Amino acid sequence: MMNSQSAVPEISVQEIARKTANREDFIILDVRETWELARARLKNEKVIHAPMSQLSRQGVHALPEEVVDKEQEIIVICHHGVRSAEVTAWLLRLGWQKVYSMAGGVDAYAAQVDPSIGKY
Repeated sequence: MMNSQSAVPEISVQEIARKTANREDFIILDVRETWELARARLKNEKVIHAPMSQLSRQGVHALPEEVVDKEQEIIVICHHGVRSAEVTAWLLRLGWQKVYSMAGGVDAYAAQVDPSIGKY
């Protein structure tokens, strides 16, 4: 799916829940700041954390090793979907092939899929 506003590939929270349930191979890159993780966190072993502030300062050197493979499917998440869209666009410009921004962010995931993760 393409969001006409940002022209960044997006994936719905329902699709992520489906992919997780089907044990598909993908990584969730959470670009929220560390303090945000304590407030709401996806219960998913596929989540790896790289704060956007760190990515802004250090560029690709701040990416976790799980993200180095440019063929790996990566779903970028944040609070509402703005930062994840920016990071998705950045990774696509750098040559990653299968990168998607989670539409609506963790806030939408909590509202539509799993309220137990919390909202802030």
